[in-house]
Amino acid sequence: MLEQTRQDATSPWHAGELAMQRSVGVAERMDGPGRNFVRKAMPEQHRAFFPMLPFVVLGAVDAKGDVWATVRAERPGFMASPEPEILDVHLPRDAADPADAGMEDGDAIGMLGIQLETRRRNRLNGVIRRTDPGAFQVHVGQSFGNCPQYIQLRSSAFVRDPDMPTAMLPLHSGQLDDRALGMIEGADTFFVASYVDRENGERQVDVSHRGGNVGFVRVGADGVLTVPDFPGNRFFNTLGNFLVNPKAGLVFIDFETGDMLQMTGKVEVLLDSPEVANFQRAERLWRFTPEEIVLRPDALPLRWSLPPGL
Repeated sequence: MLEQTRQDATSPWHAGELAMQRSVGVAERMDGPGRNFVRKAMPEQHRAFFPMLPFVVLGAVDAKGDVWATVRAERPGFMASPEPEILDVHLPRDAADPADAGMEDGDAIGMLGIQLETRRRNRLNGVIRRTDPGAFQVHVGQSFGNCPQYIQLRSSAFVRDPDMPTAMLPLHSGQLDDRALGMIEGADTFFVASYVDRENGERQVDVSHRGGNVGFVRVGADGVLTVPDFPGNRFFNTLGNFLVNPKAGLVFIDFETGDMLQMTGKVEVLLDSPEVANFQRAERLWRFTPEEIVLRPDALPLRWSLPPGL
């Protein structure tokens, strides 16, 4: 299923993404959009977008090869693009964040800029260049936009200075407790990180938004999460990565308390499962088995609120 053709060799898509596109018969149709919209530098609108944001979603890989997703918040302006191929990111190191271990000089990183109040989002991946513990540059490998589907509108506000970390300690576990289960089962949003090592030896990390109605992620008695995959842009960045490298990092946020639940583990893509009928609008499913769980109370200095009436 993951064979490569001569045409694939110059495609922006790797073998896993192409396999997913072929599975639904859109590989040929997605070739042109991939070449046109997956860029090696940020367009001007993306360069203007990232500096507006009070938080960013990051995907990183630690020294063990485990992938983590995280959310980091700072005052708008903590990101800036001096050149189309570079994004400057001013963020202090955070030993409480398991993703921080994958943010050393030379590490690959995935980034998602998302503005919940407008449902706008842009993604990029690249390589970190770091000479300062309080900042790093990302040299862009790929940059592309995403549609606003499945994003729940929310507005945010800071409840403390983002440079003042919480006094609450992270809680490490190998299994989901009641608090973690509540965050997952009550979520309408989470973020997922994944990665592949490309044929040329470069590591490519992706981090993506997932959204649906409250309860769209289901947890079995064995602690395994089942996640529906809804119709999207057919890029298949996340599921394509899973086919090549079945590892994932998930992060759930409690938007009212700032708590953050981070998990890393193994994933399985279910392209043709009868269970898909139990998930309205889903085209396929994937399952995530947590191997390491970190619950971080009050991790984020932001709080989010829904529009009136919701």
